Amino acid sequence: MSPQKTLTARAWAELFLLATIWGASFLSIRIALDEVPVAWTVAHRVGWAAAILWTVARLRRLPLPRSPRLWGACLVMGLLNNVIPFSLMAWGQLHIETGLTSILNAATAIFGVIVATIAFADERLTARRAAGVGLGFAGVATAIGPRALAELDLRSLGQLAVLAGALSYACAGAWARRTLSGLPPVSAAAGMLTASALVMIPAAWVHDGPPDLALAPRTWAAIGYYTVAATALAYLLYYRVLAMAGAGNLLLCTLLIPPIAILLGALFLGEALPPRAFAGFALLALGLLTLDGRLFRRRPRPA
Repeated sequence: MSPQKTLTARAWAELFLLATIWGASFLSIRIALDEVPVAWTVAHRVGWAAAILWTVARLRRLPLPRSPRLWGACLVMGLLNNVIPFSLMAWGQLHIETGLTSILNAATAIFGVIVATIAFADERLTARRAAGVGLGFAGVATAIGPRALAELDLRSLGQLAVLAGALSYACAGAWARRTLSGLPPVSAAAGMLTASALVMIPAAWVHDGPPDLALAPRTWAAIGYYTVAATALAYLLYYRVLAMAGAGNLLLCTLLIPPIAILLGALFLGEALPPRAFAGFALLALGLLTLDGRLFRRRPRPA
């Protein structure tokens, strides 16, 4: 395993910026859902973001997917990383708080360990990783609460939908590693979002009819934010932070997103989460840090 990169002040700033952008996306999506159906909420997100990333890729003269095999891989990636999780999580947000959605979304890293262990021979479930997974699932169970499955109402189904979206994200990570590793990240993201748009726009049109353009300025602002900032620009910032901070330190972004989403939900939507949600997030965070290994890493002794 490569050594953990040391975070500079600039890396910390961009890491926090990325977490803030993604944390605010839960609020913007919830605002848009007051006027826009779920399918069109997702179609707007992938359609406009695809157009922006295509423009960036062309300006940078990056190679784009050309072969049918690569476009097939982008289609599967778009389903796993955009169409399925965006739709499930948007529907879930109709029935649960934005802060709770962000907490359950953090389970993506826990599911990712399980999926990688199954999919790749070089990903072993060590004792430490197993402990991290166990703590993570304990945190999810605590955040949901014991009545979620006993009383299978819309709130319970909303939480399960968000978890299913997190599992889809985890599967997308494994699929990308297996099929899209040869493409530049921006090109892969542009191809993935294009395939997603080709699926979601016709699906939304058939399911909900043509898009309603007579929306309130607040709704258009929310759509603009989660399509431009939280999807297209966030992808570009993500790869920049990845190169600067390393994959291990990006886990800190996962831990920063829920507090930001919880704060914004409380300030703008008047949401108040039950104490078990915060206890569940604490367990989930402990599980993520255990998976990362930084809790057990010895500091180098001074020479």
